Amino acid sequence: MSLFRSIATVSGFTMLSRVTGLAREMMIAHYMGASWIADAFFVAFRFPNLFRSLFAEGAFNAAFVPLLTRKLAAEGPAAAQAFAQKALAVMALVLAIFVGIMELAMPWAIYGLAPGFDQVPGKIELAADLARICFPYLLFISLTALQAGVLNSLGRFAAAAGTPVLLNVVGMTGLWALTPVTATPGHALAWGTFAAGIAQFLWLAVAVRKAGMGLGPVLPRLTPEVRTLARRIVPGAVGAGVYQVNLLVNTIIASTVANGAVSYLNYADRINQLPLGVIGVAIGTALLPLLSRQIKEGRLQDALDSQNRALELGLLLTVPAAAALMAIGLPVVQVLFQRGAFGPAESQATASALSAFALGLPAFVLVKALVPAFFAREDTRTPVKVAGATMVVNIALNLALVGPLAHVGMALATALAAWFNAAVLAVLLARQGLFTIDARLKRRAPRIVLAALIMAAPLAAAHHYLWPRAEGALAAGGLLAVMVVAGITLFAASAQALGAVRWAEVKGQMRRRP
Repeated sequence: MSLFRSIATVSGFTMLSRVTGLAREMMIAHYMGASWIADAFFVAFRFPNLFRSLFAEGAFNAAFVPLLTRKLAAEGPAAAQAFAQKALAVMALVLAIFVGIMELAMPWAIYGLAPGFDQVPGKIELAADLARICFPYLLFISLTALQAGVLNSLGRFAAAAGTPVLLNVVGMTGLWALTPVTATPGHALAWGTFAAGIAQFLWLAVAVRKAGMGLGPVLPRLTPEVRTLARRIVPGAVGAGVYQVNLLVNTIIASTVANGAVSYLNYADRINQLPLGVIGVAIGTALLPLLSRQIKEGRLQDALDSQNRALELGLLLTVPAAAALMAIGLPVVQVLFQRGAFGPAESQATASALSAFALGLPAFVLVKALVPAFFAREDTRTPVKVAGATMVVNIALNLALVGPLAHVGMALATALAAWFNAAVLAVLLARQGLFTIDARLKRRAPRIVLAALIMAAPLAAAHHYLWPRAEGALAAGGLLAVMVVAGITLFAASAQALGAVRWAEVKGQMRRRP
């Protein structure tokens, strides 16, 4: 498939997962609001989620997909299948041991992640209980990530992109069904998360088998290929997961700021993750196997063109999304979350964090488009060095901004650190002669920004003058829908008129190639 079509396939399923994720957050907001129980669950779930993002989906795929792609091209499907089975066996053993250690390490591990929780009696203990339930999710989702890497290497993106939907649906079911019979809603959601990990693993096991690459059990052995994979995972862990590392730093500091700060950042990040996941994750997922094939085949100009088009598409979709979230962030938060235990004060605090996160949204996606250029060349060391520098910048900005801006300063620090990360990656690739911004991207990028500003101005005006008059959930939801549709229409027309995009050209890119 073409790059645009591959991205669209992943984006469609990721959009569904993000929409169900928002529904899940709406249920959490209704049951728990921004209470200390919500804080405890978000921290408990962040533990396996963090390690998943760093080692499973991030670093593992960055190292595994290029190796598997090379194995497929050089030795055929049977050799690739054998390699994947060996990797699966070793991963299962290592993760089972790691999960066991972490189960024993609670609640000391929770204290390290959220030291401020000890200011509220019972908060660390609750977070530790929930973490013990959630943490085995890491084992299942990591094995799921390996199966997703196999499918992506084969050019099959749909099944893997749909797995997060299972997490959200099963999690919501657990929250609804188990809340009456568990100690807290947090316990109900934790058990739902545990069950979701099993469901995701089984879903992809079936998909991989249908693709002719079924991964049967083998004895775990550290073969030379598996050792090579392991060596490349370690540096790639931080390089691919810098965004999650920045969120971890935010969590540690937020736990000391005020009760509810962790929840404000989580709800804001959930909304920010909608465009980030739909666009950024899709670009990174589709671009890595494509660049790996082009580079292995010596088609370096094609690889450069693919990367420029990925950057162009990322800017085309994220710049207007960022502008819209900054212009109408409060209406979005109020319509999605303001009900039950989540009141106006929580909406305002969450919307402020969302505006700060949105400032870095294009940068997050640019990183997703730049990092595959290193990974496709089997270079996992350079991104980790950049990630280390980015972490230092993020921590410094956090400490500088948390005083005057509280939790909003932490969101702003994450956004600014993301821009630093993207800029350094681009400069390093350019110095190595591996990346050049072509004439088309130079011409279209500023026009995309201008079209986004043209869209944002009337949205901000509607927020200021019309939104206060929308009384009731139905009126608010209707007005927000009108603003969203009007914003999309205005940006599409402005982008076409300014020459920022040719929609007929995008349509042509969506056609399946022979």
